[in-house]
Amino acid sequence: MSYIIVQTTCSSNEEAKHIASVLLEEKLAACIQISEVNSYYIWHGEVCEDTEKLLSIKTKKSNFKKIKSKIKENHSYDLPEIIEIPITNGSNKYLNWIGESC
Repeated sequence: MSYIIVQTTCSSNEEAKHIASVLLEEKLAACIQISEVNSYYIWHGEVCEDTEKLLSIKTKKSNFKKIKSKIKENHSYDLPEIIEIPITNGSNKYLNWIGESC
């Protein structure tokens, strides 16, 4: 089985918690960490700076399409970050737990 981390950012803690709850309730993720980050990016030709909430979503690769869809359904951004990062190695017990949890 293949495992991934899906990464997205949100503008508020409430939105991040809501997306995390949806994904966990639907058993699409085993664990979601929410961290505060300072984001610097170009949007409509201008350099922007914002404080955002970063979600690191641990899951099975087979769940990516459903997670992507759920993020889009529940996100306030016009263009939310939705990135798949492969987990190339890890503790067998932890990876098995991910597989069993979602």
